[in-house]
Formats: sequence, C-alpha cells, structure tokens
Amino acid sequence: MINTRAVTAAFALVLSGCTGATAVTTTAAPPTTAGEAAATPTTTMTTTTTVAITTTTVSPFARPDWLGTIVLPLGSDGENGIAQPTPPELQDRRLETIDRLPPPADDQFVATVSPVSDDVIARSTWTEDCPVTRDELAYLNVTHYGFDGEFHTGEVIVNASVAEDIVGVFEKLHAARFPIESMKVTTQAELDAPPTGDGNNSGAFGCREAVGSGAWSQHAFGLAIDINPFHNPYVSSELVIPELADSYLDRERSLPGMVLADGVVFEAFAEIGWAWGGNWNSLKDWMHFSQSGH
Repeated sequence: MINTRAVTAAFALVLSGCTGATAVTTTAAPPTTAGEAAATPTTTMTTTTTVAITTTTVSPFARPDWLGTIVLPLGSDGENGIAQPTPPELQDRRLETIDRLPPPADDQFVATVSPVSDDVIARSTWTEDCPVTRDELAYLNVTHYGFDGEFHTGEVIVNASVAEDIVGVFEKLHAARFPIESMKVTTQAELDAPPTGDGNNSGAFGCREAVGSGAWSQHAFGLAIDINPFHNPYVSSELVIPELADSYLDRERSLPGMVLADGVVFEAFAEIGWAWGGNWNSLKDWMHFSQSGH
C-alpha cells in the first residue's frame, strides 16, 4: 500500500454525476526511462494544474487528464484521504499502460533477475535505515499483459530470497493474460506525495511502515506485493485506499484486474506459500500478498 503523507493543498472533489475544477500544485517524480533499466542481468528466464472531473463517456483505455493530479482532503489520521465515490471514468478501470521500459518483442514471457543497480536504488525508497540491506534485494524485469491488450515490461524490487518464486508467479499471470496496468519501482517522491486516491501501480519493495502501524511493513523487506491496488483496494472501517476505489468494494463484480479467491492470482501466490490480505478478518487488503501473511 502506498501510505500518503501530509497535504498542504486544498481540494474540492466533484462527486459522480457532477462537474467542477480545483487548482492544485503537484510535483511529479522524474519518469523512468529505458536507460534507467539498463542493469546487467545475472539471470535471464525467457506546476499548478486546474482540473475538472466530468461524466463524459470515454474510451475503455483512455487515461483521464486529471488522473493523479487532484489532492484529496485528509481524514482523521492526517495521512490518508477521505474516501470518495468512484468517478465514472474509473468505475470499470481498463486504462492503457504507459511504457517506461522497452516492451517485449512478442507475446512470450521474459524475465530477468539482477542485483539492484546504482541508478535503480537511487530512484527507489531504499536507504541505509531500511530493515534490509541493498544486497538482500533483487531487481526483476518481467513481461506482463495490459488492459490495452498489449504486452509490456514491468519492473519490481523484491527480496532476493524470493526472486525466483516471484518470477514464477508473474509467468503464470502472463500465461493467463491477467491484466496489470502498471508495474514500476516506487520512488520516495511518490511515497511522500499527498493522496490523490487513484493510483494503480503494482509493486513490492517500499521502505515504509504498515498502514496504521509503527512497525515495518512486509514491503520494507521486499516480501510483499500489491497487485492492481485500484481494482483491489485496502478497506478498514471508513478508510479506503486508494480513496476513489469505492466501486471496487463490491467483490461480486468480477471485473478484469480484480483478485478473486478462485482466480489465477490467488492460486499463483498460494503455490509459493504466500498469503492474501483478502482473507483477513478485521480488515481487507485485496491487493496484498506476503510471505508472512502480514
């Protein structure tokens, strides 16, 4: 889960069926470039912005211009935003994938496992204060299928001890054509950014505490992975993360990208002994898989 931080910008959200605009100041993290992914593999296995939310019908793959720019008002915890109705454009979210790395040449699954290079570590959330050393982590490139019907190259940092298992999981998701919208290394700027409630990056390592806890998250060890967070939100009482994913609280919708108890994502992680946050009792974290079960 991406844990949001303090926000200084005011926000006015347009509820479903209405239109409106709000001015916010955002600082975007530098985009990942193909050059940043040039780590040599050791294993190869084949601004100020004014935005208006509208109810206009859009193409299933069109990315709304306001995506990621509208800052939400904070809830009582002072960190996460207040849950809002899902905008019409995201109620059945099937957005195109932005290629940050060169896409694969064909529809075959390809994966590489390598040490985390200097450029990758520099744009990650790792510091010497994290509970794992840099050498305990591995950098993966894996082929994944997108909601746009195309194949893409994703990147993820995981604990080196589980790297081969995780490659196997993504190979199964690729074979099943399970769609993943985005899979890239989370930057510190993204981790610290105020909540916009519409993020959907699938990722693993993030040097941070667990939501609502003073303890390290399993993500801080590279031993947890979130899959399509918007399609599979975290919910605890009135807290929903991402905050605009309200329409995905209905798990009977069975839309593309959702993790279900009888689906390929659950089965692939179960085969390597990882547990699912969708089976938790006190809260639900449908995006979350971890080795420890936490």
